[in-house]
Amino acid sequence: METDLYITVPDAPSILGLTFRHFSGKEDYLAMVNVLNGSKEEDQLEFSISVEDIANEFDHLYNFDPSTDMLFVEMNGSVIGYGEVWWEDLEDECVCPHVTYLLPEWRGKGIRRAMLHHNEQRGREIRLSHLAEKPHFYQAWTQETETHWISLLESEGYRPVRYGFRMARSLSKPISDIPLPEGIEVRPAHPDQYWTIWRAACQSLRELWQGSRFRDEMFEEWMGDSTFNPALWIVAWDTNDRVAGTVLNFINEAENREYHCKRGHVEFVTVAQPHRGKGLAKALIALSLSRLRQEGMAEAVLGVDAKNPSGALHLYEHMGFNPVKRRATYQKSMDK
Repeated sequence: METDLYITVPDAPSILGLTFRHFSGKEDYLAMVNVLNGSKEEDQLEFSISVEDIANEFDHLYNFDPSTDMLFVEMNGSVIGYGEVWWEDLEDECVCPHVTYLLPEWRGKGIRRAMLHHNEQRGREIRLSHLAEKPHFYQAWTQETETHWISLLESEGYRPVRYGFRMARSLSKPISDIPLPEGIEVRPAHPDQYWTIWRAACQSLRELWQGSRFRDEMFEEWMGDSTFNPALWIVAWDTNDRVAGTVLNFINEAENREYHCKRGHVEFVTVAQPHRGKGLAKALIALSLSRLRQEGMAEAVLGVDAKNPSGALHLYEHMGFNPVKRRATYQKSMDK
């Protein structure tokens, strides 16, 4: 069946009632939430997602057009899965990241493989209008518990190129009192400083692997996120009133309610180049842990690239964090 909305996916299995279509508008947000919520128990993922979260993301899109870059899968008119494809021109390479989400009861029937092939075809179409003389890759992300997705990617020639960890630390353990380096001051963030703080954090993050995806355009989406709470941030300033370092902590209240936990997130841990090697990151993390404990949190979590050149993994281990789940970035060349 091929119409303006419904499309034919060549590799799709022949299953009575199975159809594929384009994005139809904001009314699809709830269907997306339902697919994500219906998949996370099977994939052993802990997150909380709402229609409002999807709406905020779709209000700030970059290199992604839902009308052409999404695929919805229906069974007898009900959405059972969806996929997305987008494009990123990074410093040393161009990548076409993509995702496929499918309810567990419909896996193993060839549907998700057909979705992956559709994503790749769309990626090839996007590349035709992209003239950058760099290596080009399909890209996908996995958590180690997403066994179906990992198996599918590997069977299609994807290979892991980078690993990272989700790390956790109990806030019942002692928190060291680590002094700030001389000339550094921590003070509350005010609204007229948010943009300055964001830019400073992104400039440091851009030094990381594929860090150029931290763009100025993400600022408005970041401020619109339901977890945005500057009162939890720990921001350091130097004597020239420049941002010396950041830890932009947040608490996901919806996630804590859903999983009956008291978890705070330690994220955007950055130190500006002139202030590195002086213990500032340790001091800011210690202050963050104390701040989250004051808010009644029992656990702090963060994400880290295992090969972060700054040695972040060892820093976090020194501060009491332990790896609890491994994640991977998979790639496949588009040049073959």
